[in-house]
Amino acid sequence: MYSMTGYGKGVVREGGLEFTVEVKSVNNRFLDLAVKCPRALLSAEETIRTVVRESISRGHVDVFVGYCDKREKTKTLFVDLNAAAAYVSAAQELQACFPALQNDVTLSFLLRQTDVARPEEVAEEDETLVNALIVALAAALENHAAMRLNEGERLKRDLTERMKTIAALRDKIAARAPLVAEEYRKKLTERMSEYLAGKVEETRILTEAALFCDKCNIDEELTRLQSHIEEFYHICGEERVGRKLDFLVQEFNRECNTICSKSNDKQVTACALEMKNEIEKVREQVQNLE
Repeated sequence: MYSMTGYGKGVVREGGLEFTVEVKSVNNRFLDLAVKCPRALLSAEETIRTVVRESISRGHVDVFVGYCDKREKTKTLFVDLNAAAAYVSAAQELQACFPALQNDVTLSFLLRQTDVARPEEVAEEDETLVNALIVALAAALENHAAMRLNEGERLKRDLTERMKTIAALRDKIAARAPLVAEEYRKKLTERMSEYLAGKVEETRILTEAALFCDKCNIDEELTRLQSHIEEFYHICGEERVGRKLDFLVQEFNRECNTICSKSNDKQVTACALEMKNEIEKVREQVQNLE
């Protein structure tokens, strides 16, 4: 079981290359992946996304890539001749208007203009660069997964304890439910005896009690709750459980709401409301799971 919240860092230093990859994730309903890397590595962004998708299926994930290339390589300088010509032409026009001013546009002047001469950014697409990036990314994802697993196990323990509470409340309701109809029959008999001076039709009492029992019967809801509890423990044995548990919690809520609406007993209602409170806490924790 993995949490969606985690952080991992991977560093690789080899052959003059130094890569630092950081992976950070928080809760999100779907996989929302953002990659931030230097321009020289933009061509590798899709590779990064593919590797991350193989490891993470859900959550908002930020991937930060930094690198330093200390390998010896030929430096290149890009020269924009059109921009240089524009500077020279502008200087000549100004001198024509102001002949007293000296035209000091030299080669040194032109080379100092960033839009005329600038270092050319060469995209490093060689195999060594990409391989080093993938190794650093794999290390970051491994550390990230370890942190998410630890957090997921902690959440699993908390969810298991809450599910035990829900199961105990379900059993308490199941034990109380059969007594509700009998108590209603006794109260109805007492009231009718009081108003009718002891002349009570037992058949009428039984009919009313049967109608009440049918209206308030929650056997199906209790059976489904038991099934959901068993399914919860089964799902918790898997790695990626967030979506399944999210749906299962909705079913828990549905059955609990039905019990509350059918219940005509204070004890059953109190247990059902307490169960709803626990289910809501489970729902909040499930939002953290991948």
